[in-house]
Amino acid sequence: MTEQQPTPEDDEVITVDQTDKRSIVPFIAAAVLAVVVLGAIVAGGLLSPAEKNVTESDKITAAVRNFVEGSNTTDLVPPPGTGCQGFDPKRSPLAGRPAGKTVEITKLENPAVDGNRGKATVTVKIDGAETTSTWNLTRSGDKWLVCN
Repeated sequence: MTEQQPTPEDDEVITVDQTDKRSIVPFIAAAVLAVVVLGAIVAGGLLSPAEKNVTESDKITAAVRNFVEGSNTTDLVPPPGTGCQGFDPKRSPLAGRPAGKTVEITKLENPAVDGNRGKATVTVKIDGAETTSTWNLTRSGDKWLVCN
């Protein structure tokens, strides 16, 4: 079986209009918009850096974490740079911790500020046993230090 070849009369002439002109304007507009958005992001970062967005509660949380991390790495009580003036090691929030045991913070709640004094309810786990206590802190400059 052979197929029939179309005859020239059956062929329909298709005219293609190629006068459609494309414009570069949408691409330029998108590029300008991207530059404006990036400029706004950079300006926002310069005018309001992230480190200025740290709350006092965040600073108290960081002070407690620094105290615990320092206690895990040194035998000094308080760890250097984490305790307030006149810190009494016998009244430390971690007093009575078995020597060489790692302290883990499992919960830190209700950080509160009252002037230059702060408090937080801290739950720590030492050798599998959890204890909860209220930690007292004092502001020294813009840094919070653990007190007792």
